[in-house]
Amino acid sequence: MGYAFLSGAIAAEVLATTSLKYSEGFSRFGPSLVTVLGYVVSFALLAQALKTLSVGTAYAIWSGVGTAAVAAVGLALFGEGLGLMKIAGIVLIVGGVVVLSLGGAH
Repeated sequence: MGYAFLSGAIAAEVLATTSLKYSEGFSRFGPSLVTVLGYVVSFALLAQALKTLSVGTAYAIWSGVGTAAVAAVGLALFGEGLGLMKIAGIVLIVGGVVVLSLGGAH
């Protein structure tokens, strides 16, 4: 069940970060509200995940997958570039998450 909570936490964090871009510096109410609620939900679900998962592994997955997902959202929705350095960074993030997960997920 911990990984289900963690998946929800990642989805909420990606939604919140995407909404942050649309909030235009918190000058638009709707996206600003989605941002705040998304981060609250994300942290609440992460806290539930930590009841059964180790903090290092859970945080690595939450931040790493979230970062890679937000990079993909930036590419798809905002036309952000995808150069060799960005690809290398995403590969390193995903690789680090895999190594941490294999090193002792409980």
